[in-house]
Amino acid sequence: MNAPTLRENLQGLDLLEEIKRLKKERNAVILAHYYQKPEIQDLADFVGDSLELSKRAAETDADVIAFCGVKFMAETAKILSPQKTVILPDMAAGCSLEDACPPGKFKAFRAAHPDHIALTYINCSAEVKALSDIIVTSSSAETILSQIPPEQKIIFGPDRHLGGYLARKFNREMLLWPGVCIVHEAFSETELLKLKAQYPGVPVAAHPECPPHIIDHADYVGSTSGILQYAQTMDGDTLIVATEPHIIHQMEKAEPSKAFIGAPGADGNCACNICPYMALNTMEKLYLALRDLTPQIELDETVRLGAKKSLDRMLEMASGTVGKGDLGRA
Repeated sequence: MNAPTLRENLQGLDLLEEIKRLKKERNAVILAHYYQKPEIQDLADFVGDSLELSKRAAETDADVIAFCGVKFMAETAKILSPQKTVILPDMAAGCSLEDACPPGKFKAFRAAHPDHIALTYINCSAEVKALSDIIVTSSSAETILSQIPPEQKIIFGPDRHLGGYLARKFNREMLLWPGVCIVHEAFSETELLKLKAQYPGVPVAAHPECPPHIIDHADYVGSTSGILQYAQTMDGDTLIVATEPHIIHQMEKAEPSKAFIGAPGADGNCACNICPYMALNTMEKLYLALRDLTPQIELDETVRLGAKKSLDRMLEMASGTVGKGDLGRA
């Protein structure tokens, strides 16, 4: 006989009402990234990009931050709000970019290139942030890169596609760490071209974590929040979206009269454009995390302060762009 599932164990509970009750009891704020399931987005206090969410949570008087996202995002919330309890519904909710950049290997790589500064994408561990000079987001990267002298050598990690996009656009040579996002890597150029043929003239919005063969077909390249803004301001009534498809939920709420089509992955039939890490967070796990205040994010204070220094540098250089999606047109 099979063991009961988590959903079966909690059968009979009104999870939405229980989460609301616990949120009030715990004085908690619930954050949901755009890539979370719609039911989680709809109950959250704030929905957005990772750093934007951590900044908003830091401004609240909440004692507990329940971050429905992935581990590096919850770590960022803890970096900015060390006095708050930060919980993640499933500690296994990681990130392929973080996995691709172990702190020990990154430290050795930096040591081998002492004349380079490390411009590091926020999709990395707190330890890697602490080993970096400046953190960037997909919305702040251009603003920051434009302030770095042309003669300064740069290491960019862990996303080689975002780094490559910036290198091409700015005509800057950079040492690229070889990491990729498994979701954005999965988009198929062949399937995208079929979709463009099916919907002639319809624009494509793509996240810069996509490989060049997808970016080359995009009319707009930007962060998740930038793509959402583009969806709201574009002239047409249909948009092809090349990023994790759960962002479409917010697009449909903001622009119910428009049609949004998720770009296909692989053979056009798989669900490989859905982030498997984000999908680990569920209503059941959020309820248990709020009930038990576990799993919690704990950071070594030396690591936290080192990571905060590189984050602060970013905020100093590009505070007006965080969450604004300013990468613009390809």
